[in-house]
Amino acid sequence: MSPVRAAAVKNTNNVMEKQDKLFTFETQIRVRYAETDQMGFVYYGNYPQYYEVARADSMRKLGMTYREMEEKGVVMPIAQMEIKYIKPAYYDELLTVKTHVPELPHARMHFDYEIYNEAGALINKGMTVLAFIGKESGRPCAAPSWFLDKLREESGSRV
Repeated sequence: MSPVRAAAVKNTNNVMEKQDKLFTFETQIRVRYAETDQMGFVYYGNYPQYYEVARADSMRKLGMTYREMEEKGVVMPIAQMEIKYIKPAYYDELLTVKTHVPELPHARMHFDYEIYNEAGALINKGMTVLAFIGKESGRPCAAPSWFLDKLREESGSRV
């Protein structure tokens, strides 16, 4: 692994690390009362929303937004998702979502997630795969070169 990929870069509220994955970002989310069920646990259907918040934040940290992608003619719908529930989260708990980008994308982009509670215990793991789709054609396409260039720049990779 190159020294650049091994270096850690700290941001104000989030952490971007370059380790064995291409990128790792941290995002914090406070559980709202409306996100809990009758048992007082975070309702299982909210975890994909937490992934989305973390994924969008990760993209921002990489210097782009989904809006910019769409304005440039590319949309990124979810093609696959996996979730593993380990322990419950509770109302008003501050969760840390670690989002890992394992590799440069081709026609699809992989994101891995780990959610930790305030005590630092791993409570949820997940994965999403997003496809690159031409906005006008509605057909799969390769990751845009300008997007890959930004990822390479941020990772210190010339792959």
